[in-house]
Parts: sequence; structure tokens; C-alpha cells
Amino acid sequence: MAESTEMASLEESFRKFAIYGDTKATGQEMNGKNWAKLCKDCKVIDGKSITSTDVDIVFSKVKGKTARVINYEEFKKALEELAPKRFKDKSKEEAYEAICQLVAGKEPINVGVTKAKAVGAVERLTDTSKYTGSHKERFDESGKGKGKSGRENIVDTSGYVSAYKNAGTYDAKVKK
Repeated sequence: MAESTEMASLEESFRKFAIYGDTKATGQEMNGKNWAKLCKDCKVIDGKSITSTDVDIVFSKVKGKTARVINYEEFKKALEELAPKRFKDKSKEEAYEAICQLVAGKEPINVGVTKAKAVGAVERLTDTSKYTGSHKERFDESGKGKGKSGRENIVDTSGYVSAYKNAGTYDAKVKK
């Protein structure tokens, strides 16, 4: 029972890495780039006994002569090829089990993903509380944009110059 769940999680890992970075991928076949990523993310590549070159050589060995991808069965063969090299002190079967445990249940890791950082000039330019003039009119008090109403040129037909402080006070003065 434990072995079947391990194989299911191994196949699940294969599928997750197979579709990584490719919107059209079905999860049935894995390309060389994703195979190398799987080996790197799951710590199959240790830099001493297995390097990225070894991973590429094994990929070329297990795939078909004209093929560019490997299926799940070829994937298992590739792990079998790498297992004795990665775990030299164990028997072939134990090494294969150990390498399967490294891969099983893992997902692609997003390392080096760039996050936008507002610092210096960018921070000053995007702070709406510091806007003046007509640009200030495009945002409400909270700094949220008003949309089209913030860009429209609304005509003031009161007869006063825009931003005149005493607008609307003439009638009060004349009636006195």
C-alpha cells in the first residue's frame, strides 16, 4: 500500500514538473529543461556525484532517438540511471527508492521571481498625496483614482474664474 501511494505521488510530481512553464503541456511528457529543473529542485543534483551535465546525459540516453521529450516510463528509467550514482553506498533497489523519495510529492519552486519594489523616485512619483494642480483632481482623498470623471474637463458655468475663493458671494453683497 505504501509503495502505491509513493508511486502516485511520484507520478503527480512528474506531471507538475511536466506542465511547468508551458501553457500547452498536457502533463504526459516532460522536456529536458523541466527534467533539469526537477532534478535541481528535488535535490537530485548535489554538485558532487551528480551535476547538471549528468542529468542532461541521462535525459538524452532514455529518450527516443528523434524525440525531444520523455514520458513517465522513461522518467522512471532516468531515475533508475541516476540512483546508483547519487546514492553510492546503497544497493540499486535502495538507491532507486531513495531517489524516488526525493522526487515524490514535490512541486516546482519559483526561485528568482522578481518582485516590484517602489523606492526612491518611483515611490515619490506614485504617491498621489504629493500631486498638485490638475493631476490632483484625478484622485480622491484616499489616493484612489476617479477614473474618467477625474480626466474629464468639467465646464464651470457659474461666471467665476476657477478656484476663486469668494465664488457665489456676489448675490449676498448686492442684496445688502
